[in-house]
Amino acid sequence: MESILFEIQDAVAIITLNRPDVLNSFNIPMGVKMAETLDKCEKDDAIRAIYLTGSGKGFCAGEDLQEVIGDDVPNFGDILDKTFNAMLSRIRRIEKPFICGVNGVAAGAGANIAIACDITYAVENAKFVQAFTSIGLIPDSAGTYTLPRLIGMQRAAALMFTGEKLSAQEAERIGMIYKCVPDLNEALDMAKKLAKRPTKAIGLTKRALNLGLKNNFTEQLQVEKELQIEAANSYDYNEGVTAFLEKRKPIFKGK
Repeated sequence: MESILFEIQDAVAIITLNRPDVLNSFNIPMGVKMAETLDKCEKDDAIRAIYLTGSGKGFCAGEDLQEVIGDDVPNFGDILDKTFNAMLSRIRRIEKPFICGVNGVAAGAGANIAIACDITYAVENAKFVQAFTSIGLIPDSAGTYTLPRLIGMQRAAALMFTGEKLSAQEAERIGMIYKCVPDLNEALDMAKKLAKRPTKAIGLTKRALNLGLKNNFTEQLQVEKELQIEAANSYDYNEGVTAFLEKRKPIFKGK
């Protein structure tokens, strides 16, 4: 059975984590396959948005602990480099809208994968769990970077220290995810909607948001100026202005 399912609909790459018997937890081969899939999404100009979800009852339970039990096991450095770090760096690097649909429990690295995406939806019965300290580990998969920036240091510390479950409703309330929904139709619809928008500008916006996490005010003004010049030289900008003046709906190409 393929651990990563992949299809394209309406210029959206739909990636489904597919090890439902272990709540879509990752081992190294699955992580390598995920990185290859994301590289395909980045290089293919016909793909203008990415949608990530899981099969079965859960979104992702993080690392498959069966991989680290026994005599001949990989060290955690290799697991992180080949699986979660490879994946997270691509999620943030790819300059296309990246939507996540959390279909069930998102635990450990699974929770941090979900919140690293650009826009995250979760079904009403989904739970988020920073499960790391419950087995004597520290949060990884950029959790210590992303979560405090979304919900503040105090809330992040409490969730990480205690390993308490957080409902999708509460995750939305505190700003950890974009929206809690009855089902994930809205999440996929969002990906398809964004794929029709000026994805060149969306990609540049994503770059600006990433840089804004480390720049000071003056540095960020310069970033905005440089990226605005690039956006203004794009096909999409010309099409957007022309369509506005001609009072018609624009047809963007992401170029």
